[in-house]
Amino acid sequence: MEVHILAKAFISLAFVGFLGLFLRLYSALVAEPRRLRSKLKKQGISGPPPSFLLGNIGEIKKARTAKVKDVPTGCPPTTHDCAVVLFPFFEKWRKLYGTWECKLYRIKLARPDLVTGLEARSGLSPQRRWRAKFGQVFMFSLGNIQILHVNQPDMVREITTCTSLDLGKPSYQQKERGALLGQGILTSNGTVWAHQRKIIAPELYMDKVKGMMNMITESANTMLESWKSRIEAGGGIADIKIDQDMRSFSGDVISRACFGSNFSKGEEIFKKLRALQEAASKKVLFQWSSRLEASSHETQQGHVGPRKGGPHTHPPGGEAEEPKPQNPEWQERVRTEVLEVCGGRVPDDYMIRKMKQLNMVINESLRLYPPVAVVSREALTDMKFGDIHVPKGVNLWTLVVTLHTDPENWGPDSLTFNPDRFANGITGACKLPHLYMPFGVGPRVCLGQNLAMVELKLLIALVVSNFSFSLSPEYVHAPFLQLVIEPEHGVNLLVKKL
Repeated sequence: MEVHILAKAFISLAFVGFLGLFLRLYSALVAEPRRLRSKLKKQGISGPPPSFLLGNIGEIKKARTAKVKDVPTGCPPTTHDCAVVLFPFFEKWRKLYGTWECKLYRIKLARPDLVTGLEARSGLSPQRRWRAKFGQVFMFSLGNIQILHVNQPDMVREITTCTSLDLGKPSYQQKERGALLGQGILTSNGTVWAHQRKIIAPELYMDKVKGMMNMITESANTMLESWKSRIEAGGGIADIKIDQDMRSFSGDVISRACFGSNFSKGEEIFKKLRALQEAASKKVLFQWSSRLEASSHETQQGHVGPRKGGPHTHPPGGEAEEPKPQNPEWQERVRTEVLEVCGGRVPDDYMIRKMKQLNMVINESLRLYPPVAVVSREALTDMKFGDIHVPKGVNLWTLVVTLHTDPENWGPDSLTFNPDRFANGITGACKLPHLYMPFGVGPRVCLGQNLAMVELKLLIALVVSNFSFSLSPEYVHAPFLQLVIEPEHGVNLLVKKL
């Protein structure tokens, strides 16, 4: 009898436990995402219909697979439209759900009198009114994660400059990338993030970075000597895949700055960090989330070479180096400027500040190939941006690669490499300078940008004053998203000593 009662009690407890687990999973995977989407839909925001559990991951995978095609080797890129290459599905969704044409069309179907009334009462057409108010805003899902895509200029300014601790980094980042990023400044929120930033920021102020110039020069010279040896062995020219050289240079600078040793002593650490980075971008459950959303603008990687180093203070680059080898005119202009300013001396801080042509090339490269493709935030409580109420738990994504090539902001040549647009600085290059954000803006701006830019300028100055280079026949132009934008097949250059 007692055994029978115990068995019934066990079955009852197991049933209650199973029911509780089922309800919890149902709430997290179905009910809560549906509630968040409903709140956004009531405000007139639409998006692609999500599938059960996976959201829009299947559609994203299908679009990316359809975009894959063979790329000829040795050919320079015919276009620098990184957004279309990396995010073909966003372009489709933007046209279907995020533009005034589709919104106005839906209004006309439901309330034709409303559209007529708007036209009669306003000096602006209803299309312009709607576009000015909502811009490119739509929602989509990655699994149970609800994301609001926002590229409307005024809302972008509000989001990126928001100082409230209620707007932070997405919570799933810590879950997915804890092994790689820990609970540091890249993934933390609230007072923990504010405390970490307060401690770290002063160590990367420009005054501190100036004191690292000799150390950066030593690391760069190590790489240059390696190139000279390979060129001599190759009979005056070498086909160099510069990926590993850039990683070694960046790692050497960090090793010297943080550990007081060179890269060779810390090589094992950087190899393990690289392995963690690759593993973090290949997760099965949220692999599309990991690859679509780059962790933050504090995760900047190598500019002159592929963005394949460790996180935080690497010079921005990768695909960004490509315009210069395929543009010999600009290579020569930068070289002439460097030789004129330096006069055969090792570049110092004062000389680097005088290199206007070099700065223009860097800015244009970062415009076309920003280190981080997406700026992401999560509403940690109910918030409001513009006229949109953002419920707690919704993620906000701003697509940097699209903002950086928008012809309405940058002009009809927005997809071409033209450093001259930066002749009068960033404010003279476009209509809305706040939409240029290779290092982010506002409170989450990259802490390592000063060190990254000094590394970059110094290294390029030394490279162009010692070598000439062009794209190798082995080079394949294929921007690829792996936490950050990088060349899928690396960067091969034909390098000659001057």
